[in-house]
Amino acid sequence: MNRNYALEFVRVTEAAALASARLMGRGDEKAADHEAVEAMRMALNTIEFDGRVVIGEGERDEAPMLYIGEKVGKGTGTKLDLALDPLEGTTICAVGGNNALSVIAIAENGNFLHAPDTYMWKIAVGPDAKGSIDLNRTPLENLHSIAAAKKVSVDQLTVIILDRPRHQELIADVRAAGARIWLIGDGDVSAAIATARPGSGVDVLMGSGGAPEGVIAAAALRCLGGDFQGRLIFRNDAEKARARPMGITDFDKIYKMEDLARGNVMFCATGVTQGPFLNGVRFVKGGAFTHSIVMRSETGTIRHIEAEHRFETKPNYK
Repeated sequence: MNRNYALEFVRVTEAAALASARLMGRGDEKAADHEAVEAMRMALNTIEFDGRVVIGEGERDEAPMLYIGEKVGKGTGTKLDLALDPLEGTTICAVGGNNALSVIAIAENGNFLHAPDTYMWKIAVGPDAKGSIDLNRTPLENLHSIAAAKKVSVDQLTVIILDRPRHQELIADVRAAGARIWLIGDGDVSAAIATARPGSGVDVLMGSGGAPEGVIAAAALRCLGGDFQGRLIFRNDAEKARARPMGITDFDKIYKMEDLARGNVMFCATGVTQGPFLNGVRFVKGGAFTHSIVMRSETGTIRHIEAEHRFETKPNYK
């Protein structure tokens, strides 16, 4: 996969971030997401590649743009699959909270799991705990294994968990183990990435969240040298029936990071609102500043890109 694609696709996340950031704190999740989706789609279609969305805004009937299976790009050149979230943290953006992102993961054709729109039980760690996690274990067993890999005690670990009623038992288990907990309202892709970022204060992500976001997080952690495992959670037979055409027949399978994102992958993200991972969009007279990250699994290269955008000369994808 051409390394120059990484810099092409960061322009796409920048476009989505700039569009959605205008609605930060306005209380309208749908409008913010719509702006991000529209800007991302139009920017994607300026790039010379033959692209397919495998993780997107939903199925075609539910998502008029960037739906699963949609063709993007100019339609010529390298065939690439995309796992994307134009606005990861729609609620965060709508209420003016921290750490909303625009994200894209890129792989060669067929290298992303076609994850159904259901939940996934997840565990993620950074490079210093790679190989220490196993979803067959209890939270207590995983915490002891992670602590041993990091050469710290369990009470020095911080576990980041989505603040949801379904996680009450998990939270009780982590507290009983003696680890610290950071509860977040939304944004488990950025939370998974935080486990691999020095100075983030996060050691491990645990809990359930969207399966499509699990694929995106796995791609990012491939680039960062971290580790990830996920197991799909099907709430009914209808969800299982929808998963079968995607090639999923083992409903209890534990997916390792390489099962979710294989081969050489790239990952791009741009901050929409301020966070510990990326700065949010900062508007100034006549323009704005963005902060993005671009990563490649093949080389492990991580680039931080701070861009100044001038609106009088900025391409208008609309």
